[in-house]
Amino acid sequence: MSEATFKDASQRMDKTLESLRSEFTKIRTGRAHTSLLDHVMVEYYGSEVPINQVANVNVEDARTLTVAPWERNMVGKVEKAIMTSDLGLNPATAGTVIRVPLPALTEERRRDLVKVVRAEAENARVAIRNIRRDVNHSLKQEVKDKEISEDEEHRGEERVQKLTDDHIARIDQMLAEKEAELMEV
Repeated sequence: MSEATFKDASQRMDKTLESLRSEFTKIRTGRAHTSLLDHVMVEYYGSEVPINQVANVNVEDARTLTVAPWERNMVGKVEKAIMTSDLGLNPATAGTVIRVPLPALTEERRRDLVKVVRAEAENARVAIRNIRRDVNHSLKQEVKDKEISEDEEHRGEERVQKLTDDHIARIDQMLAEKEAELMEV
Protein backbone atom coordinates (compact mmCIF):
# COMPACT_ATOMS: atom_id res chain seq x y z
CA MET A 1 0.00 0.00 0.00
CA SER A 2 1.38 3.34 -0.96
CA GLU A 3 2.04 5.88 1.77
CA ALA A 4 0.02 8.45 -0.20
CA THR A 5 -3.09 6.24 -0.08
CA PHE A 6 -2.76 5.80 3.68
CA LYS A 7 -2.15 9.52 4.23
CA ASP A 8 -5.19 10.38 2.08
CA ALA A 9 -7.37 7.98 4.10
CA SER A 10 -6.10 9.47 7.35
CA GLN A 11 -6.83 13.03 6.16
CA ARG A 12 -10.33 12.08 5.01
CA MET A 13 -11.06 10.45 8.38
CA ASP A 14 -9.76 13.54 10.19
CA LYS A 15 -12.07 15.71 8.08
CA THR A 16 -14.98 13.48 9.09
CA LEU A 17 -14.11 14.04 12.76
CA GLU A 18 -13.88 17.79 12.19
CA SER A 19 -17.25 17.76 10.46
CA LEU A 20 -18.78 15.89 13.41
CA ARG A 21 -17.25 18.38 15.85
CA SER A 22 -18.79 21.18 13.79
CA GLU A 23 -22.21 19.50 13.83
CA PHE A 24 -21.98 19.03 17.60
CA THR A 25 -21.35 22.74 18.17
CA LYS A 26 -24.60 23.53 16.39
CA ILE A 27 -26.56 21.45 18.86
CA ARG A 28 -27.25 23.68 21.81
CA THR A 29 -26.76 22.67 25.41
CA GLY A 30 -28.57 25.52 27.14
CA ARG A 31 -25.42 27.61 27.45
CA ALA A 32 -24.88 30.51 25.09
CA HIS A 33 -21.95 30.34 22.68
CA THR A 34 -21.42 32.28 19.48
CA SER A 35 -20.99 29.23 17.26
CA LEU A 36 -24.63 28.39 17.94
CA LEU A 37 -25.68 30.83 15.18
CA ASP A 38 -22.87 30.00 12.74
CA HIS A 39 -25.10 28.03 10.36
CA VAL A 40 -27.91 30.63 10.33
CA MET A 41 -28.08 32.20 6.86
CA VAL A 42 -29.28 35.78 6.25
CA GLU A 43 -30.54 37.23 2.96
CA TYR A 44 -28.08 40.05 2.18
CA TYR A 45 -28.51 41.99 -1.05
CA GLY A 46 -29.87 39.00 -2.94
CA SER A 47 -27.58 36.27 -1.62
CA GLU A 48 -27.58 34.03 1.45
CA VAL A 49 -24.62 34.64 3.77
CA PRO A 50 -23.76 33.35 7.27
CA ILE A 51 -24.93 35.61 10.09
CA ASN A 52 -21.36 36.33 11.22
CA GLN A 53 -20.74 38.10 7.88
CA VAL A 54 -23.44 40.70 8.48
CA ALA A 55 -23.35 41.12 12.26
CA ASN A 56 -21.29 40.79 15.43
CA VAL A 57 -22.43 37.86 17.57
CA ASN A 58 -21.46 38.04 21.25
CA VAL A 59 -22.28 36.25 24.49
CA GLU A 60 -24.00 38.64 26.93
CA ASP A 61 -24.38 36.12 29.76
CA ALA A 62 -24.72 32.34 30.20
CA ARG A 63 -28.17 32.30 28.60
CA THR A 64 -28.19 35.27 26.21
CA LEU A 65 -26.56 36.08 22.88
CA THR A 66 -26.44 39.57 21.41
CA VAL A 67 -26.39 40.13 17.67
CA ALA A 68 -25.45 43.59 16.38
CA PRO A 69 -25.95 43.93 12.59
CA TRP A 70 -23.45 46.22 10.89
CA GLU A 71 -26.15 47.93 8.86
CA ARG A 72 -29.31 49.32 10.44
CA ASN A 73 -31.55 48.00 7.62
CA MET A 74 -30.35 44.43 8.32
CA VAL A 75 -31.86 44.24 11.85
CA GLY A 76 -35.22 42.88 10.66
CA LYS A 77 -33.65 40.38 8.24
CA VAL A 78 -31.24 39.05 10.87
CA GLU A 79 -34.04 38.73 13.43
CA LYS A 80 -36.22 36.86 10.91
CA ALA A 81 -33.33 34.52 9.99
CA ILE A 82 -32.79 33.62 13.66
CA MET A 83 -36.53 33.10 14.19
CA THR A 84 -36.93 30.82 11.16
CA SER A 85 -33.81 28.77 11.92
CA ASP A 86 -34.18 25.24 13.28
CA LEU A 87 -32.89 26.34 16.70
CA GLY A 88 -36.27 27.28 18.18
CA LEU A 89 -35.11 30.71 19.38
CA ASN A 90 -37.17 33.89 19.80
CA PRO A 91 -35.00 36.99 19.38
CA ALA A 92 -36.00 40.37 20.82
CA THR A 93 -34.93 43.59 19.12
CA ALA A 94 -33.91 46.66 21.13
CA GLY A 95 -32.93 49.37 18.67
CA THR A 96 -30.03 48.03 16.62
CA VAL A 97 -29.18 45.17 18.99
CA ILE A 98 -30.93 41.82 18.86
CA ARG A 99 -30.97 39.84 22.10
CA VAL A 100 -31.40 36.08 21.76
CA PRO A 101 -32.38 34.46 25.08
CA LEU A 102 -31.79 30.71 25.23
CA PRO A 103 -34.66 28.94 26.96
CA ALA A 104 -33.82 26.27 29.52
CA LEU A 105 -33.90 22.80 28.02
CA THR A 106 -36.62 20.46 29.23
CA GLU A 107 -35.84 16.82 30.00
CA GLU A 108 -37.78 15.73 26.91
CA ARG A 109 -35.88 18.17 24.67
CA ARG A 110 -32.57 16.96 26.12
CA ARG A 111 -33.48 13.37 25.23
CA ASP A 112 -34.43 14.46 21.71
CA LEU A 113 -31.09 16.25 21.33
CA VAL A 114 -29.25 13.13 22.54
CA LYS A 115 -30.98 11.16 19.77
CA VAL A 116 -29.87 13.77 17.23
CA VAL A 117 -26.30 13.63 18.54
CA ARG A 118 -26.25 9.82 18.35
CA ALA A 119 -27.52 9.93 14.75
CA GLU A 120 -24.76 12.41 13.82
CA ALA A 121 -22.16 10.15 15.44
CA GLU A 122 -23.49 7.13 13.56
CA ASN A 123 -23.29 9.04 10.28
CA ALA A 124 -19.65 9.84 11.07
CA ARG A 125 -18.93 6.16 11.83
CA VAL A 126 -20.48 5.17 8.49
CA ALA A 127 -18.33 7.76 6.71
CA ILE A 128 -15.19 6.37 8.38
CA ARG A 129 -16.12 2.80 7.39
CA ASN A 130 -16.77 3.96 3.80
CA ILE A 131 -13.27 5.43 3.66
CA ARG A 132 -11.88 2.10 4.91
CA ARG A 133 -13.89 0.27 2.23
CA ASP A 134 -12.50 2.56 -0.48
CA VAL A 135 -8.91 1.98 0.65
CA ASN A 136 -9.41 -1.79 0.85
CA HIS A 137 -10.91 -1.74 -2.65
CA SER A 138 -7.89 0.15 -3.99
CA LEU A 139 -5.59 -2.39 -2.27
CA LYS A 140 -7.41 -5.26 -3.99
CA GLN A 141 -7.08 -3.41 -7.29
CA GLU A 142 -3.34 -2.96 -6.74
CA VAL A 143 -2.99 -6.73 -6.11
CA LYS A 144 -5.03 -7.44 -9.23
CA ASP A 145 -2.76 -5.14 -11.25
CA LYS A 146 0.25 -6.88 -9.63
CA GLU A 147 1.54 -3.60 -8.15
CA ILE A 148 1.72 -5.09 -4.63
CA SER A 149 1.82 -8.61 -3.17
CA GLU A 150 -0.99 -10.22 -1.17
CA ASP A 151 1.14 -9.90 1.99
CA GLU A 152 1.43 -6.16 1.42
CA GLU A 153 -2.32 -6.02 0.85
CA HIS A 154 -2.92 -7.81 4.16
CA ARG A 155 -0.56 -5.44 6.03
CA GLY A 156 -2.27 -2.46 4.40
CA GLU A 157 -5.72 -3.73 5.42
CA GLU A 158 -4.53 -4.20 9.03
CA ARG A 159 -3.05 -0.69 9.06
CA VAL A 160 -6.27 0.84 7.69
CA GLN A 161 -8.34 -1.17 10.19
CA LYS A 162 -6.24 0.19 13.06
CA LEU A 163 -6.71 3.73 11.72
CA THR A 164 -10.46 3.10 11.43
CA ASP A 165 -10.66 1.76 14.99
CA ASP A 166 -8.77 4.80 16.32
CA HIS A 167 -11.11 7.26 14.56
CA ILE A 168 -14.27 5.41 15.64
CA ALA A 169 -12.99 5.43 19.25
CA ARG A 170 -12.53 9.21 18.97
CA ILE A 171 -16.10 9.54 17.63
CA ASP A 172 -17.39 7.50 20.58
CA GLN A 173 -15.46 9.72 22.99
CA MET A 174 -16.85 12.90 21.40
CA LEU A 175 -20.35 11.40 21.58
CA ALA A 176 -20.01 10.53 25.27
CA GLU A 177 -18.79 14.06 26.07
CA LYS A 178 -21.64 15.70 24.14
CA GLU A 179 -24.26 13.42 25.74
CA ALA A 180 -22.94 14.25 29.21
CA GLU A 181 -22.99 17.97 28.32
CA LEU A 182 -26.59 17.73 27.08
CA MET A 183 -27.91 15.80 30.08
CA GLU A 184 -26.24 18.09 32.63
CA VAL A 185 -28.84 20.36 34.23
